[in-house]
Amino acid sequence: MDTRVAVISIIVEDEGSAEDINRILHSYRQFIIGRMGIPYREKGINIISVAVDAPENEITALSGKIGRLGGVSTKTAYSKIAK
Repeated sequence: MDTRVAVISIIVEDEGSAEDINRILHSYRQFIIGRMGIPYREKGINIISVAVDAPENEITALSGKIGRLGGVSTKTAYSKIAK
């Protein structure tokens, strides 16, 4: 199956969602290349960037599950190359 490289950007405005985010990310760990988290204390938010290499449907599912959490928003940028 073809996979795509993508970056999922996550903005967390409700820290109560952190445990759910980590649980979801853990369940997709086989697709995760790397992850970076930045606490932006002045604004009271957290910014997470997750690089993945996965089938497009798995990327969409991961981003959707996280984006449906309360106080969380996501955007995904895909590479143009599928392999």
